Amino acid sequence: MTGTIDEFKKLIDAEEFFHFFNMPYDLEVVNVHRLHILKKFSQHIQEIDDNSSDLSQEEKLNQYSLALQKAYQLFTESTAYEQKLFKVFNDKPKNVVTLTEITSD
Repeated sequence: MTGTIDEFKKLIDAEEFFHFFNMPYDLEVVNVHRLHILKKFSQHIQEIDDNSSDLSQEEKLNQYSLALQKAYQLFTESTAYEQKLFKVFNDKPKNVVTLTEITSD
């Protein structure tokens, strides 16, 4: 990896992150789980930034690389529904009565 933090901050697409870190990836996995991978990656980055203010640029980029690997690996083994990263997966539908809520008198 020869990039800098400034170059990293300019990246937008999932593929750009994989190319930046010279990391192999399955395009099909990325196409299906793109937003979820990026969301999990951003959560990992936030943790790194919050807990490691004394890291050098190179060390921080290495941590970011590992974070992307973890996020990608998670969605090769799991589904978006199982991870429930987005609010839509946690909200109970409105105006819906489930069968368990129906009782007989």
